Amino acid sequence: MSPSKIQIIISGGGTGGHIYPAISIANALQKIDPELRIAFIGARDRLESQIVPQYGFQFFPISVAGFPRRLTLQWIPVMLKVIAGLIQAIQLLQQIKPLVVVGTGGYVSGPVLCAALLNRIPTVLQEQNAVPGLTNRILATWVREAYLALPAANSYFPPEVGKVTGNPIRPEIGQQLPGTPELFQKYGLSPDLKTIFVMGGSQGATAINQLVLGMIDQISSTPDERRFQIIHQTGKHKSDQIRHFYGQKTDLLSLVEPYFDHVEEIYALTDLMICRSGGSTISEITACGIPAILIPRNSADNHQYHNAEALARAGAAAICPQDRTTAADLADLVIDLLTDDGQLSQMAMSSRSLGQPNSSQEIACSILKSLSLRSKHTTCREQDSGGHF
Repeated sequence: MSPSKIQIIISGGGTGGHIYPAISIANALQKIDPELRIAFIGARDRLESQIVPQYGFQFFPISVAGFPRRLTLQWIPVMLKVIAGLIQAIQLLQQIKPLVVVGTGGYVSGPVLCAALLNRIPTVLQEQNAVPGLTNRILATWVREAYLALPAANSYFPPEVGKVTGNPIRPEIGQQLPGTPELFQKYGLSPDLKTIFVMGGSQGATAINQLVLGMIDQISSTPDERRFQIIHQTGKHKSDQIRHFYGQKTDLLSLVEPYFDHVEEIYALTDLMICRSGGSTISEITACGIPAILIPRNSADNHQYHNAEALARAGAAAICPQDRTTAADLADLVIDLLTDDGQLSQMAMSSRSLGQPNSSQEIACSILKSLSLRSKHTTCREQDSGGHF
């Protein structure tokens, strides 16, 4: 694709939490208008350089670096790399001349959106968390529109800029009907038992794995163990050890895999999640209306805890801080929830009330409105995208 023919640039990366929402937006745009020409700008040595081309989008690499949390001599090479990346982004955008630049967060989106602003190209961003990351907080007052995952993020943006759309997720998630007997049979599970789904993300989470195994030991050989079955996504590390652990629990029906390709089917079987509270995870479980026990990952900006708080305040989840929760605590909470159908049902309704499974389409329609193309598309005419361009 000739750079001069590209209409939309999308930039975001570093982690899957920034990359996959960007790809979902791009796919939604092309589903509405297959003639749109979309390309990505990302870091040459980060995850996006591998993932984006796999989805068929042109990828332009630039230099990028994250700032150290504290002021040290490391800032000198970082600043040089950031300046180099900004110059590269400015030159790329001058060559491409896109109609709009979309940022989804991560270190790379900062230089790209700044370059767009310097070139007077309209910019929008998408924020996955209740508390925006540093890049998006800096850009908050400069972008034309910010698409937010959770209402709590609204306070970081001017009122005319922020719009709660939810996070872009794969279209099949949230569309799956509740588990049928045939679906339970496919995975070797029982439709007559409550199902817990343990998920620490695509790479797993060692702390969650250890906590859950301790919980199972606490419940083991009691009548409560027979109330539920468990699906455990372990991540690729130590999956064999965890599978062996469950194999010894003869009274507990379990399904253990490093990763589930068709996670939408697993969600359809799930009565209760035990998981992290990253932006994408939150959006997926609320789109499916699943009650959750959230174990936020400890981090400098604590964004997972703020995400978890947003769900807990709505009555959709319980929070178990990783450093203050024992296996016995988790066991007590799990049994309390699984034996209280009324509370579990209320949490499910609260979760679904927060879900926005059509986020990708809503964001895509808003972007198309900014390009004066929205009137061409029935799918966009049927909804109010609320763009501010």
